[in-house]
Amino acid sequence: MAADPQAAVERRAAARHLLLHPLTCKEHDPDTFRLIRRHEAVLGHWFAQRLGYRLQVTADTARLSKATYVPERRPLRTSTGRPLHQLELVTLVLVLGATIAGPPVVSLRDLVDLVRSVAAEAEVSLPADATGRRAFVTSLRWMIDQGLASELHARVDAYVEDEDADAVLQLVPDRIAMLPLPAMSAFGDAEELCARPARQDALRQWLRSRLVEDPVLYRDDLTEDEWGELRRRIGEEERYLEEMFGLLLEVRSEGVAAIDPAGSLSGRAFPAGGTVGHAALLLIEALRGASPCGPATAPLHEQWWTLEEIAAQLQPLCVAHATRWANDLVQSPDRLARAVVDLLLDVRLAEERGGGPPGAPGGLQRAPGASMVRLLPAAGRFSVGGREAPGADGEAWGPDHEGSLSGTRSDGPRQDALW
Repeated sequence: MAADPQAAVERRAAARHLLLHPLTCKEHDPDTFRLIRRHEAVLGHWFAQRLGYRLQVTADTARLSKATYVPERRPLRTSTGRPLHQLELVTLVLVLGATIAGPPVVSLRDLVDLVRSVAAEAEVSLPADATGRRAFVTSLRWMIDQGLASELHARVDAYVEDEDADAVLQLVPDRIAMLPLPAMSAFGDAEELCARPARQDALRQWLRSRLVEDPVLYRDDLTEDEWGELRRRIGEEERYLEEMFGLLLEVRSEGVAAIDPAGSLSGRAFPAGGTVGHAALLLIEALRGASPCGPATAPLHEQWWTLEEIAAQLQPLCVAHATRWANDLVQSPDRLARAVVDLLLDVRLAEERGGGPPGAPGGLQRAPGASMVRLLPAAGRFSVGGREAPGADGEAWGPDHEGSLSGTRSDGPRQDALW
């Protein structure tokens, strides 16, 4: 019996959605949730066998638990795209811990008291001023965006300005209970969790999940044995990732990039529009012709820059594009430099270190401990000035490749950083 091509399309759409939205609620996207329910068995097998992920599906919720690899630079974000800061994250964890067993309906004032009690038991000090109230409201707003809670009466936002404000919330304890990764119970803290030995225990799944979760997997990220294993099985990886997500693998001497031809699998895709995205593309080309750390002919990934030097490179670009770029960033090249570097770090086209680059050429006068940035090899993919020199194992990254870098980084409200 011939395979149903429509079923293959549906499974891929559902798998792509789950990567970006590992907690998917029926009310948020009924059509996609219907596809997840329809293909639950195949999707569960795919994720478990190929990536080491666990898929749970109930009547109204799908939860994809990713425990194989913990990617860096994956913050939880508000609905506006702003990353949650430390106090907000701590408050969110306490709220989730306080509500995981119910009750299903609670007043805001009772919830505040409950969270304070949980915080005292955990020996965590929460500020009782407007800063603490703002963090509390942000955590609740995140839960509401995720479908973990809803406002039955009044809005929680009033609590920021008025500590006597009240509201009535309906919680969904069953969904809250699905958030913690099963593996978390075996570790004492976050550092121990991130260092767990999944890499050695399931190397193929670990390598595959890195290809899926990170935009670029560099050869320097791996040992020689791991790189050899990946190269030997690259054909199989290509088949799996194309079948599941429609990703194409671009293999070069310096590493492997996952390319999404549709350009929609990542909320942090590159190339990108807007001021920051345009400036990042132009910066890559600008840095090719002027290197403070060596001759201009040095490969991009061997040139180190301070943020101040990057801002100086952006200054003439700000003047040239002043009428098209955001005025607040044009007027502040330092802010634009930080935003551009953050984008390049997120898509693994750059690396940032403190204390200066190892083995920097003599004669460089830089402040001790200054933050240093270099472009990584895949940045050469987006340069129009010429191809990088090929490496020993084959062709290096050059400027003639199309498609968006993947890696499931989402700027939207539904995230998977803390889960």
